[in-house]
Amino acid sequence: MEGFAHRISRRSLLVSGLAAARLPAAVGSKGNAFPSEWKRYPDPSTELEVLRLTDPEHASTLPASYNRAIAKNSSFLLYSSDRSGSAQAFRMDLKAGGTRQLTEVEDLDGASLTLTPDNRSFCYFAGRALYVTSLATLHERELYQVPEGWERCPGMSVGPDGTHATFAERQGDASRLRMVPFVPGPARTVVEAPFAMADPIARPMRAQIAYRQGDEALWLVNADGQQNHKLRVAEGIVGPANWATDGKTLLYLNFPVDPKQLNAIREQTPDTNTDKLLAKTSQFVQFGSNRDTTVFVGASRNVASPHILILLRVTHRELTLCEHKASHPETVDPIFSPDSQRIFFQSDRHGKPAIYSMQIQKFVEKTEAETVG
Repeated sequence: MEGFAHRISRRSLLVSGLAAARLPAAVGSKGNAFPSEWKRYPDPSTELEVLRLTDPEHASTLPASYNRAIAKNSSFLLYSSDRSGSAQAFRMDLKAGGTRQLTEVEDLDGASLTLTPDNRSFCYFAGRALYVTSLATLHERELYQVPEGWERCPGMSVGPDGTHATFAERQGDASRLRMVPFVPGPARTVVEAPFAMADPIARPMRAQIAYRQGDEALWLVNADGQQNHKLRVAEGIVGPANWATDGKTLLYLNFPVDPKQLNAIREQTPDTNTDKLLAKTSQFVQFGSNRDTTVFVGASRNVASPHILILLRVTHRELTLCEHKASHPETVDPIFSPDSQRIFFQSDRHGKPAIYSMQIQKFVEKTEAETVG
């Protein structure tokens, strides 16, 4: 991969196996429980223990890396799988490994899955419809339908206050950023653009939304549609981005135009519209950070060293955890658990896309649980 411009969408890569499977719904139904599929093995390169959470006989994928996939207390994981015959949402107990099917819908977009901040519900797109479902009762409620003549752009997220879902729709070359409330009320357009928006993410602690213009730029707009502007970022290709937990900075990967240069983690501070280098990497193509952004986890695209690594912010020192050996490294999507004691990622190294985990408490200090708001 020569930059984020050539990333292949999650639906076309990882979820292709899910979408291709159109078996009868009777194979598995909402509420059904399944036994653990966990398998432990020593990593060939580091001999550290890796835990494969899902069976590669069927395709399983994590939500988008900026969405909430893991409960605040790190007790369960939200993910999508076609183990029941078609792509559906599942909840995995991270203590014992058992799973429960949460949905029975058509055309689930697994990347759109996200827990609400209170961890009582989850939100997702299935086809043209946006839903919220209670984890306790599995009762689903339709929040929105993409209107005729429009198509949804990549990405959907729920803000830290848990009051709205945010996504973009396009019509031709133009698009609009939309917010849909969880309480009864109309959807509204925040801002329009002459290009296709993608991956909108609400800013913590502030009523603002960041969104992408392909791999060219990052934009920021107030939730009321005011002060829509392009953020100042480093020259090159704009890779994956996500807010720091406190909302003060936007962290992103920069892919230099010169392929001989190293990919770097950078930090954009919107309040001053300044950008600075945090660390150069061993060719990270995807990354995540722990809650206090002191440690990063990355997936290398280096063909000779297809590894998952952690990087310490203060020292810039990298530590190799394991191989990922994914056929498309940009889909590995490594993330931390909220307490920073485990990392999760996905790979098709053993067959279809599967989800993996590693304990890292020997290397990373525990962080406090997330608070709502």
